[in-house]
Amino acid sequence: MAYDTELADRIREYLVKFPELNIEEKEMFSGLTFMVNDKMCVCVSDENLMCRFDPDLQEEIAEKNGFEPMIMKGKELKGYGYVDPVGFRSKTDFEYWVNLCLEFNQKAKASKKKSNKRKL
Repeated sequence: MAYDTELADRIREYLVKFPELNIEEKEMFSGLTFMVNDKMCVCVSDENLMCRFDPDLQEEIAEKNGFEPMIMKGKELKGYGYVDPVGFRSKTDFEYWVNLCLEFNQKAKASKKKSNKRKL
């Protein structure tokens, strides 16, 4: 999986400031996903951030520099988007995006765990 390892390190260095969070890294979505308290929070996809945020903020966030909505099966997926490096180059912008994801993570629902048990 090809993703920006320097960006992943940048996220790690920022998240370590929050020792109360349970952070796990998983390779998925062709990149590296940072799970916070068992919920997808923020990802590194190629050289971009993939953010999970409050869907009610979609219109406001759409105006931010470097933001692109996530499109799946031809439809915009509210509450998810990509931010290219121009949008998080500065420390302030980077922290804005990660904090946005962390804020939503507190109220986001965790996906259901898949059972490895087979039905007979």
